[in-house]
Amino acid sequence: MSRQFDSLTPDAPLSDMQAISRRSFLKTSATMGALAAAGSFGLAACNSPSASGTATGSATATEGTITIWDRSGDLFQVFDATIATFNKKYPKIKVKHVSVDVDSKLPTTLNTGVNVPDGSFYEDTNLPVLASHYYDITDWIQPYTKDIVPFKLRVNTHNDRVVGIPWDLDPGLLYYREDMLQTAGISPDSIQTYDDLLEAAHKVQDKFGPKCKPIHLEQDPGLTQLWVEMFANQQGASMVDASGKLQLNSQAYLNIMNFLNRVHTENLGTRAAYFSPGDLAAIDADQVAFYPWAVWAVYGADLLFKKSKGKWRAMPLPAWTKGGARGAVMGGSSFIIPKKAKNPHLAWLFYEHLVFSKEGYSAVYGPNKIYPGGINTSLPSYLPALQTQLYKNSDGLGGQNLWQVATGTVKDIPGNFYIAPWYNQAVPYFGTNVQRMLDGQMTPQQVLQKSSSDIQTKLVDRQ
Repeated sequence: MSRQFDSLTPDAPLSDMQAISRRSFLKTSATMGALAAAGSFGLAACNSPSASGTATGSATATEGTITIWDRSGDLFQVFDATIATFNKKYPKIKVKHVSVDVDSKLPTTLNTGVNVPDGSFYEDTNLPVLASHYYDITDWIQPYTKDIVPFKLRVNTHNDRVVGIPWDLDPGLLYYREDMLQTAGISPDSIQTYDDLLEAAHKVQDKFGPKCKPIHLEQDPGLTQLWVEMFANQQGASMVDASGKLQLNSQAYLNIMNFLNRVHTENLGTRAAYFSPGDLAAIDADQVAFYPWAVWAVYGADLLFKKSKGKWRAMPLPAWTKGGARGAVMGGSSFIIPKKAKNPHLAWLFYEHLVFSKEGYSAVYGPNKIYPGGINTSLPSYLPALQTQLYKNSDGLGGQNLWQVATGTVKDIPGNFYIAPWYNQAVPYFGTNVQRMLDGQMTPQQVLQKSSSDIQTKLVDRQ
């Protein structure tokens, strides 16, 4: 989820940090939508909603008013700046752009059906909960589905129907201190697996002393769970399978727990909440050399790190097995059109422009008044948009071409990922138990067994 620091922000332990993560992106941290074929607008616009809430039939109406909800802060400002390009195509569609606390207001609004917007931003982890209230856009989005990153199309699909518009893609990467690795005599190319990462961390610690605990260990339970899901996605796994069956107690998750436990027990981890004061202090004190995280962590290198700014670089995540996948996703967001929207077909035209047209995705990701260098904390999820670099190289990464690194991992991102409707409710059980393991109170096996049992009895069985 990327977020951004104002809206982004680490407000509360979980939601805040999640916000931080993504909006900061826009933050520079959570961001972007994608592109489209120039001639496909007319085709998609031909389909209009039926009374059942499914995109069918034919309509040519391109006049009216739509209410679009987005979060406050830079995220809102960036989207707001795209309206002018939309109105060049559709001058008779008025966009009423409203800044709201989406996480708190959207669920209540959709459940009551009163004053619902025509479209809204929403975090991917929240999507399944209210899926029955979203408009079925399967027919409208059909011209683009073959060019959408499979992971994003999957998380926007409910009961085999597409009910959300995929927006940003948040690839996982391994951020590392180039200068510290050079001092320790380590080539980044030698880090091919997580075992290699542990070996490299030992070498860095040997060179810089015991105060250096080279690998970031997340301390916030909510972000911990999101982080673990990145590692799971990389292995083609998720907390539930296609049928909704819990699969937490599995080899993929045991691999993750064993790795995190080794980082802790071998004294290789700096445990801190993502970009908290303690985390930033450790980073600038040369105590952290590796930060496996979503692409939106570049926000820190660009805007938060002081002494270490310009010394960081990014590379694909290590693989869990030699030659294995090095791509994964951590977080993300999409757009939804409510079933009870007054003008769902006009809202679709807006999102089609924003996500699937060159003018739209360029306005969002490219250089703009809010971000002169463009937004580099995520990628578009529409593959044609990845063919041309949209944002400038990162000063925080010493001018490295982050676009090239991040887009290079997309082909390796497994697409069979499923978000459980109780995902957020699982944090007190799973995310918290991972922290207990890092406190030395639980073994990797106990984390998975206890979390699975609690989630099954307290969340799954009660639905």
